[in-house]
Amino acid sequence: MWTGTLEFDLLLDDVHSLKQKRSLVRPLVAELARKFAVSAAETGQLELHRRAEVGIGIVAADRAHVVEVLDSAERLVAYRPEVQLLSTRRRVLSSDDE
Repeated sequence: MWTGTLEFDLLLDDVHSLKQKRSLVRPLVAELARKFAVSAAETGQLELHRRAEVGIGIVAADRAHVVEVLDSAERLVAYRPEVQLLSTRRRVLSSDDE
């Protein structure tokens, strides 16, 4: 069994309130979950209106599938015009890892 996580640090363009932030982040989280069958959530920077942290997680039988899904999700976020991807943090672990 393989697990993978990916955390996105995002800068949001032209956002002046937490309400506007949520209107950008919620659809992004929903699209990631729907399109890639991953668990997705806003995981940090909750009180800052121009920054967001979004995390996704996946469990699969083989490493190649985990890496492919994480790569695709990263590309989707990187090409969103309303957000700037500042950094990502990726982890891929096997159930045999200690």
